[in-house]
Amino acid sequence: MKRWLFAALITGTALACEAASFDSDFDEENKLWKEVEARIPAYPRAEDLIPFYVSPTTRHQYLVDGASLTVGEDGVVRYTLVLKTAGGATNVSYEGIRCATRERRLYAFGRPDNTWSRARSARWERIESAVVQSQHQFMLYTDFFCPDKLIIRSATEGIDALKAGIHPQANRGQSPD
Repeated sequence: MKRWLFAALITGTALACEAASFDSDFDEENKLWKEVEARIPAYPRAEDLIPFYVSPTTRHQYLVDGASLTVGEDGVVRYTLVLKTAGGATNVSYEGIRCATRERRLYAFGRPDNTWSRARSARWERIESAVVQSQHQFMLYTDFFCPDKLIIRSATEGIDALKAGIHPQANRGQSPD
């Protein structure tokens, strides 16, 4: 009788451990996120630039290089941003947005000779709606790359949203908080 009880206890423990392991495979909150290495794209060409709306108060023009837009296996949308200021300057940067955490990261800056310089402080930062300096990232997050807080499925979906002026599932004017 004791052997049967011992065998049942061992079997029950093994099944419980297996079930716990099975459940943990689906527990996204407990999985460690690992970012894939970002590959710096080719420098943007004028014919690949897609303008997008930021706000009625901005005097600058914001454009995304459609050829650089990628959706990584790590859940990061990466793209080259071109900012043409009202004063005539042009700034180029390679950036990423992580929809799951509403964060952004700067990978590289464009140089005047059409080459890249890696960003020194490439850490993830929260995208804030009220911060004027990151207003373009907020718009890319809400209206184009992370509509309704969900990542786009492909670069083509992002390019189509940019060309249409908004993703069909985006809730323009509503804060994603």
